[in-house]
Amino acid sequence: MSKKKALVKTVYVLDDNDEFRKSTVWLLEGMGFKVIDFGLPEPAIEAFEQVPEDTQACLLLDIRMPAMSGLDVHDVMNHRGIALPVIYMTAHGDVPVAVTAMSKGALTFLEKPLDSASLKRALDTAFSNSVQLRRRGRGNNEEYTETRERLGTLTPRESQILQCILADQSNQEIADELIISIKTVELYRSKMMSKLKAKNAAHLVRMVMACEPA
Repeated sequence: MSKKKALVKTVYVLDDNDEFRKSTVWLLEGMGFKVIDFGLPEPAIEAFEQVPEDTQACLLLDIRMPAMSGLDVHDVMNHRGIALPVIYMTAHGDVPVAVTAMSKGALTFLEKPLDSASLKRALDTAFSNSVQLRRRGRGNNEEYTETRERLGTLTPRESQILQCILADQSNQEIADELIISIKTVELYRSKMMSKLKAKNAAHLVRMVMACEPA
């Protein structure tokens, strides 16, 4: 009896920095992935449109590029219905940009230089059954879109609280980090959870990081 052939997992990389892109390709190939890289947005977007829905694929996307930012590229992808799971990369990570990225449907947010362990965790999420099934079927597109829209309504402080919750911090740890009282944390947390219609912290994480159904 012949063995079942393993599915090829393809990682697309879009980054204008040639040296960083080459090192990232080398790292990904060492992890066993097929890698297709681009230095310019236009040919990359054209290629993304041709990716068959039944393939296992995701995108590592640089946020800051001179011609089109990663956020702009993601807007085009969403407009054209390109459903590749997106992992953002940036050397300039900050909460507002991270929340904007998530509001467009990003799975997660990695800072350069890439840490191999963090990259592996992000790719495990991107190639998980739930994410790849959603990419192929778009069965949860309505809730997925609603979650992105709700994320866009958060205030900067609510966005900070969200990031802290995603980092698995307690209310006391959040209060210490943001230099505010626990009662203030609880107030912003309640408002943020209400806006996102999250039932609890676990539900919140599922919605925001993978937009999975409750």
